Amino acid sequence: MARVARIAGLAAVACAVLAAGARAGEMRGVVPAHGNGGPHGAAATSNLLYHNGPVMHTNTVYAIYWIPAGYSVQSGYQSLIDGYFQNVAHDSGLQSNVYYSDTQYYDTVNGNILYSSALGGAINDTDPYPANGCRDRYTHTCLSDAQLQSEITHVVTANKLPTGLGTEYFLFTPKNVGSCDGHYCAYSYFCAYHSNIGSGSTAILYANMPYAAYVYNACGSGESPNNNDADSTINVTSHEHNETITDPLGTAWFDSSGYEDGDKCAWNFGTPLGGAAGAEYNQVIGGAHYYLQQEWSNHSSGCVLTGL
Repeated sequence: MARVARIAGLAAVACAVLAAGARAGEMRGVVPAHGNGGPHGAAATSNLLYHNGPVMHTNTVYAIYWIPAGYSVQSGYQSLIDGYFQNVAHDSGLQSNVYYSDTQYYDTVNGNILYSSALGGAINDTDPYPANGCRDRYTHTCLSDAQLQSEITHVVTANKLPTGLGTEYFLFTPKNVGSCDGHYCAYSYFCAYHSNIGSGSTAILYANMPYAAYVYNACGSGESPNNNDADSTINVTSHEHNETITDPLGTAWFDSSGYEDGDKCAWNFGTPLGGAAGAEYNQVIGGAHYYLQQEWSNHSSGCVLTGL
């Protein structure tokens, strides 16, 4: 059974079609694999539109590492991702990173999003994988979206963890593990996506986070300021985190083509702040260096790294 490890001090593009009018459990907010396209034409310049659904005013995240015996991640991988979430939480309210751009968006019930993030815990899940629920071209083990949902639900229920629109679960899988939603598979089509199980107070918001650096030419970020595979995963984590905050159920903020704030700036990193080639960074969050894609700002009508 998965057990919660509390963090010290803390309690392409069918993404357009999938975002617009998406139902619970549908893949949306897709980070497209390199070469799989992105917004173009009007979609590349048009602002996000509000579709009357809820946003995440504040957010608490849990990192689930589903890594059974016989599978592995690079040393330091988990601690760097946990540290990233901690640093995002530490800098809550600051205008100095991509998360502040979310504060311009709102819903009609509670008003504007707050940059207020917390890390609820890290969960080491060693449950064995079920029989392959899908097949992809890159990995030995392939998990269907239904299998991912089942494991997330099991972890949440077994550990009596919170549900609802204030919490998001990031499910990280190790090397040589792929996933598919129907015919759309990791590395060949997507690098990550977010979705939801159910709705209302019992909704479970989640993001599927494959090991991005496993197929680097498909999902690698191109820079590694921490000299670790986690750097590429953290980039797509930021994409999904920001999109869930602004469009948790696929009913809040996306443009006329269905693209969310992360989709419109996928693989667009802006200008680095420093670092040598191959280890450049464009964000300093909680004092640590990261290389993250930009996020769309209606205020600026473009992709931003800081402020609005």
